[in-house]
Amino acid sequence: MKGSAPLASVALSLSSRFGSVAIRLDFTIDRQCLMALELHIPSCVNRPPHRLHPPPPDQPLRIRIQGPLETIQKLLPNVSWHPIGSFPQLGGVKLASLTFQKLYGGDGGRVAPVVRDEYLAWVLEGRVPQDRIDYYGVTFDYLVSPDDPNPEVLAINIIEVDNDGGVYADGGKYANKVLLRSINPIEYTGKKVLAVPRCCQHKKGSQDRQRINSEVMERMGRSRNISNGDAVYKGGLTCTVPILLP
Repeated sequence: MKGSAPLASVALSLSSRFGSVAIRLDFTIDRQCLMALELHIPSCVNRPPHRLHPPPPDQPLRIRIQGPLETIQKLLPNVSWHPIGSFPQLGGVKLASLTFQKLYGGDGGRVAPVVRDEYLAWVLEGRVPQDRIDYYGVTFDYLVSPDDPNPEVLAINIIEVDNDGGVYADGGKYANKVLLRSINPIEYTGKKVLAVPRCCQHKKGSQDRQRINSEVMERMGRSRNISNGDAVYKGGLTCTVPILLP
């Protein structure tokens, strides 16, 4: 079946008066049957809440959301991330759109956010980068003027809390170490994916604004230095990709 992958294999032994027969069954699951989990951004733990959590609907804002790809895939199970494509990854555009809808809902109106940058950490095997993503982040703008080099930034971390055998799966140990609230993995496993803004973490990300805005400016510079028609390299060319809202 196209787009399917083995889910489990079972070996059976059947006996009869004519002898025994060993049968191996391979169960498959179609990618289109996988259910997307909910992106869950808890309310701010601070009192009063941080002024950008949640963000005001009239506030120009640059938003960065990032996390382990194995966790992001639980949000977008039917999106292919391999091989790595040119900027932006299709999954990155979908992740930005999903995050935008979660943050603003109907308050965002018909203003389309714009993808400005992405971060890719490659899978390493023997220190050799593979054509697979280990950790991913996407940066997008909401109401930000194209000529504003230093807009306010909201950084959000997707954090794995499951214990399903993934590289980042530790049953919530990391989450309970870095967050200002305790996390019960049972509330998330198979239901939703945890995403937490910096204001609710021990590490406040005092350099986030400078770093993320610098990365966007760097990508813009690369875009200007490459003429139309040149080959697009992995990781980026254009830096203004509008997201189509439903």
